[in-house]
Amino acid sequence: MPRNGKLVRISLVVAAVAGIAALAVTTAGTVSAKTTGGSVNGAGSTFVAPLVAKWQAPAQQQLGIQLNYNPVGSGGGVSAITNKQVDFGASDAPLSQFNPTCSSCVQIPWALAATGVIYNLAGLQHLHMTGPVLAQIYRGKITNWSSPAIQKLNKGKNLPDRGITVVHRSDSSGTTYNFTDYLSHVSSGWKSQVGTGTSVSWPTGEGEKGSSAVAGAVRTTSGAIGYVDVYYAVHNHLALFVMKNRSGRFVQPRAKGILAAALLDTHPNKDGSLSIVNPPRSKKYRNAYPISTYTYVDVQKSSANATNIKKLLSWAITKGQSYGPALIFEPLPRSVVTFDKKQIKKIHS
Repeated sequence: MPRNGKLVRISLVVAAVAGIAALAVTTAGTVSAKTTGGSVNGAGSTFVAPLVAKWQAPAQQQLGIQLNYNPVGSGGGVSAITNKQVDFGASDAPLSQFNPTCSSCVQIPWALAATGVIYNLAGLQHLHMTGPVLAQIYRGKITNWSSPAIQKLNKGKNLPDRGITVVHRSDSSGTTYNFTDYLSHVSSGWKSQVGTGTSVSWPTGEGEKGSSAVAGAVRTTSGAIGYVDVYYAVHNHLALFVMKNRSGRFVQPRAKGILAAALLDTHPNKDGSLSIVNPPRSKKYRNAYPISTYTYVDVQKSSANATNIKKLLSWAITKGQSYGPALIFEPLPRSVVTFDKKQIKKIHS
């Protein structure tokens, strides 16, 4: 249980993610590359960090580029690229959500995944949840797992008389943007009292920095609930809520549900942003997982390292997509790839 009302932060989450925090200083020197093309350095989203880590070795092998990445969170990534401290910043929220933002940057959607809602209740898997009830929990209006509202969604399940420990991000986070955007879509109370943002004034709960820390806190706290990129949930063996979509179906955050949600918006806005949260009731979206999201890479239009950056990004949105499904990142729609290629052409030295 938390001590003094604070969750104990832990750094041990998943063996597969254990090395991500050191990516900024990691080299791929042990991999035999075709050529040596230099390096590309990035920072930002913890959400996309597992995929970027997976790209390191093939980027070195196939492109001769050493890819270094520091998962400091979306806000940190946008700040770093705005101040020209890195070659790219990664964020799960559009640039328009950050202040200050990077007006001289080009924004490119480069990965597609989902935010999973995780919980820790021994022996209880695949519990059902709706957006309005979830909003009530995160507003501090529902505080016990035996609440009638939760029990009604899970008939036949023996929910414990146990307090709910709410966990959220403490840093500026694109995952928080996706999560709060969803809650604003499904709850008028949340929209008016809390709203959507990369950082919000949380009505209740304990904050943790980064997806891995949120996953770790939920994993070690019985009765806890949190939200993370679905990768962190699956690879930590954490229970995930099956969320009710607007078509009335309870859907898991897996390939089928993410790809169905992606059908909502396959043609980016002029600035590169897309929104696939809470698709409408329709046969087309009947299997959509409602908290799905694109995640972005942000690059200065003018960069001394433009050649390597363009080479890496062109690979990431095409061949690089094949490394995603094993990590629950789904391939980009063709129309998004076409848009991305035009965005990449805007980068110059």
